[in-house]
Amino acid sequence: METLGVPFLLFWLMWGHSCAVGGKVNKHKPWIEASYHGVITENMDTVLLDPPLVALDKDAPVPYAGEICAFKVYGADAPFEAVVLNRTSGEGVVRASSPVDCETQKEYTFIIQAYDCGAGANGADWKKSHKAVVHIQVDDVNEFSPVFKELLYKASVTEGKVYDSILQVEAWDQDCSPQYSQICNYEIVTAGTPFAIDRNGNIRNTERLSYDKQQSYKIMVTAFDCGQKRAKEDVAVHIDVKPVCKPGWQGWNKRVDYEPGTGSKQLFPKMHLETCGGPLSGVKAMVELQTNHIGKGCDRETYSEKSLQKLCGAASGSTDLLPAPGPSANWTVSLLTDSGRESDLIYRFDGRQAANVPDHVVPQNLTDQFTIATWMKHGPSPGLRAEKETLLCNSDKTEMNRHHYSLYVHNCRLVFLLRRDFTQVDTFRPAEFHWKLEQICDKEWHYYVINVEFPAVTLFVDGVTYEPYLVTDDWPIHTAKIDTQLTVGACWQGGEVATPRFTQYFHGSLSGLTIRPGRIETQKVISCLQACKEGLDINSLESLAKDIKFHFNPAQSVLVVEGEDVDSINTAMTKVSYINSRQFPTPGLRRLHITTSVQCFGEDMCLSIPDIKSVVMVLPPSEPRITITGSNRLVRPAGDLRGPLGVAPFKELHITSTVMKGDSFGSRRPGVTEVMHNLDYCDVLVIGEELNPERESLEIHHSALLGKHLDATNSTSGISIYGVDSMVHYEQALRQLRYRNWRPATLSERRFRLTCSELNGRYTSNEFNLEVSALHHSAPVEHVNHMAAQPQYLRPVHHPLMFHTLNSHMSGAAPPAATVVIVVCIAALVVIVVIGVYRIHATHQEGSREDEDSIKDPEEDWDNSALTITVNPMENIRGGQALNENKTEEREEVEEEEEEQVGGMTSAESDNSDEDEVEEEEGVKGRMKRGKAEWNSSSIDY
Repeated sequence: METLGVPFLLFWLMWGHSCAVGGKVNKHKPWIEASYHGVITENMDTVLLDPPLVALDKDAPVPYAGEICAFKVYGADAPFEAVVLNRTSGEGVVRASSPVDCETQKEYTFIIQAYDCGAGANGADWKKSHKAVVHIQVDDVNEFSPVFKELLYKASVTEGKVYDSILQVEAWDQDCSPQYSQICNYEIVTAGTPFAIDRNGNIRNTERLSYDKQQSYKIMVTAFDCGQKRAKEDVAVHIDVKPVCKPGWQGWNKRVDYEPGTGSKQLFPKMHLETCGGPLSGVKAMVELQTNHIGKGCDRETYSEKSLQKLCGAASGSTDLLPAPGPSANWTVSLLTDSGRESDLIYRFDGRQAANVPDHVVPQNLTDQFTIATWMKHGPSPGLRAEKETLLCNSDKTEMNRHHYSLYVHNCRLVFLLRRDFTQVDTFRPAEFHWKLEQICDKEWHYYVINVEFPAVTLFVDGVTYEPYLVTDDWPIHTAKIDTQLTVGACWQGGEVATPRFTQYFHGSLSGLTIRPGRIETQKVISCLQACKEGLDINSLESLAKDIKFHFNPAQSVLVVEGEDVDSINTAMTKVSYINSRQFPTPGLRRLHITTSVQCFGEDMCLSIPDIKSVVMVLPPSEPRITITGSNRLVRPAGDLRGPLGVAPFKELHITSTVMKGDSFGSRRPGVTEVMHNLDYCDVLVIGEELNPERESLEIHHSALLGKHLDATNSTSGISIYGVDSMVHYEQALRQLRYRNWRPATLSERRFRLTCSELNGRYTSNEFNLEVSALHHSAPVEHVNHMAAQPQYLRPVHHPLMFHTLNSHMSGAAPPAATVVIVVCIAALVVIVVIGVYRIHATHQEGSREDEDSIKDPEEDWDNSALTITVNPMENIRGGQALNENKTEEREEVEEEEEEQVGGMTSAESDNSDEDEVEEEEGVKGRMKRGKAEWNSSSIDY
């Protein structure tokens, strides 16, 4: 064109104009705005554009060339389309071709162009506008509810403190717009709680919280978005209230139940020390088991003093000055006993009671060595001026008022007085020994033992040795022929006063007051006698840390635990246990007291740990039921009673013990279980008149007690067997008890009552009554033949001994042929006699049946028959002894048949029960079972 020049250009323009006017060609392109901004609400299809979509064309109003036929959108990912609404005006609209989601895409940008309709109807020679930018924003709809980021919120606060913010809860919204996606408000749903929440989700307490009032709170919280849409699910908030950190022990129980027989039980299995984070250099804890209210200071064995001494291996020969009241110990009957002390034999002296010990009980052979022992509980002396309070005193019975030896309390001092008799040396000798101890007046039980090895005297208190702080000398006492009086609870003043009386009364409690002459007690025995059966213990010592130190007091009632590390102390305290080794412990409370001291670095004491007071409840044990069974009546011929050994009344005795216990399957139905345990005494009392020593006796031989922990005392009132031993040994001893009456003619019956005890009377048996009667001779009964009159009682004969005697006699006197002849003759005679006896006996039985109505008792049947002895004339010949023995055995067979018809008394009941005849009784029983077959076989053998 540049080469053609201006003339050509002017020609082209003029030609084009003429063509347009004359040919109606499409001369102009459509025109639209350069950019558009639109808004569409999500999930809608209409877009609001600013400015509106309008295309202009300068070819208007020329048809086709001046009209707009289409809008084209450029952008593959733009879900929009443009539609022409009016071809003439060029108006159009932008619509969503698919649903739009604000949460997926908030804005869209794409290109749009307008197209005219071309030069004709066929659309040829169309023109398009320039490209315009369209920017569309998607409007949000509040379709989602707020959701909390956590399912559960937890926090803890300390009581008494008000917090600005305890914790913050947070919710979120899936909506895309700030209006609907932001959380504008939180709210506590639970009413009446001392908490508030702000718009940011911070929770605070509106008042001071108390751990004692409420330990935890549970509140529900909801959230709202800025469109005021509420959360679908509320969230739970747990707030725990912690007590103000106070140093002390935590995790312990105020009461621990202990079941008897379970061994050692942990007292504080979950216990730990809270130190509030302070650095510590050492902890010391002292656990004290307080058992002063139980018996004599703790759960000890409640056997009698003599039984305890045997159990502990003490030397024999001690004299119990305060035994249980009874026929042989009647001087303690008037004393007050403390019956509420779980069967411990405790005597309480209130300043008005005392007892004179009988002369036959008082040890008369005190030498340079002896021991005095007692349990004592004593408090400060009453009154302004303390008087002497005498426990034990040996003084002149009459004329004078000399104290030979005594044990008394004065001004909380224990004083032992020992005035020796004059010897060849007339000099001052040690006479008074004084001890000043806190235990004497602390109102608690203590075990006092005074070992005298003159001139040295040593005191043991609860197994600990104490030497006297003061020893005073005095002149020996001149020998005088004045009897002395031993008293308990006061001192006897028999001289220098108008009326003899007690003086210097004791105020307190005593138990087990004994004197052992000739020997002193060993430390081992003293410790055993006062040992507790309950105490503290530590389980699994090997698992304790190396830095832990611990030690017990001798009674194991106090345990001290020391360590440098709190965790080690906590572990050690969880292993502290209580143990009670008694089979039947004393039920009730035992108090526990724990004191703790904590040491910090560079300081003596940095934390104050409160003391702990707890209790151990010992549950009641299953109480045993001791039962004595046996024959309640014993009838023996008078000859047996006169015998050198008498009879054994309790030969068939049995002692059993049972308890009520549930079965192992958890059933509530209890069962009866037999238990084995020890007894400590059995008393056989004479019912009615006491024994008359001139004609009768009840005694037990010393051999019956050998090998057993038993002793016995007897009097005209009965026999007492005592000592801690098994029920089997008591059975064996009682079965060997002998009653003898060498004048039975005056005896109609003698009654005895037997009772046994466990734990000094805590558990007692039933009262077993036994009646012993003598079988006297009665008027003879007429019989057809004297040989048919069988004796009612016949001493048993041992068969092997009989045959041995027969053989020995005959073998030495006659040749074998003569022996056979004699034996055959004897056998024939025996057969004839047996047949005759049997016929006569049958006749006699028929006659006796007519008198059955007059028979009242088996024993009366014995009286109605005469004890007839049939003498065999052949007894004078050389073989008479063997023949007589054969006839005796023959009578036993007939007698056995009679006994089956009358009363049922067996030969075992009528046998002599001497120990020497036990073997003979067994032979008789065996022969009774074999019957006549034994005789027949014997006859055939010979």
